[in-house]
Amino acid sequence: MKKKILVVDDEEKILEVIKSYLEKENMDVITVNNGKEALVLFDKYSPALIVLDLMLPDIMGEEICKIIRSKSRVPIIMLTAKVAEDSIINGLEGGADDYLTKPFSPRQLVARVKTVLRRSEKELLNLSNKISVFEEKIIIDYEAHEVRVNGKKADLTSTEYNLLTTLSKAPNKTFTRSELIDMGFNRDYDGFDRSVDVHIKNIRKKTDNNIIKTVYGVGYKFGSELNEN
Repeated sequence: MKKKILVVDDEEKILEVIKSYLEKENMDVITVNNGKEALVLFDKYSPALIVLDLMLPDIMGEEICKIIRSKSRVPIIMLTAKVAEDSIINGLEGGADDYLTKPFSPRQLVARVKTVLRRSEKELLNLSNKISVFEEKIIIDYEAHEVRVNGKKADLTSTEYNLLTTLSKAPNKTFTRSELIDMGFNRDYDGFDRSVDVHIKNIRKKTDNNIIKTVYGVGYKFGSELNEN
């Protein structure tokens, strides 16, 4: 079955190029040039992934990202002409999984789409089906591919989930940012280390501030003793 991809950009030429390249990879591509219609099409088609430009004529991409993230964990790749770190960080904090800055190579975008799709579908293996931490306040259920806080499903993005499970499966290890990029992002990363910090911040906000410890000068490690089920 073809993966349905929603591409949102106000430049028709970019839409045409992305559509052409993704369709060559046997993907079903829906294109739209404004944010309002993008939200309608998202609800209508439930795409497997969204490629979203931050600079749209009606609704900013960051706002669209937040709206979609409030009801779905669908992977989102941002496109941005902005090169400032703050702009990228705002998008990541809004729930985006990845980003590309314009101008970009269409082949690079295809590679990112494939990687993010593969990552979102991948069932991470563990010896136990689930673990609980903080006196069972938080349960990481590997089989269900979800995290529950006080019985309620945490709205983690696929990247946030992968980073958290990577840390939880080696609770005594301190991971450098580079290691987390390799294992959690699972791609050749050309961004900056602060994007890892943003995802960690989001995980803490959505679960517990103590679930991931900062090891200053090194990186991060899981923040609690595990109870396996």
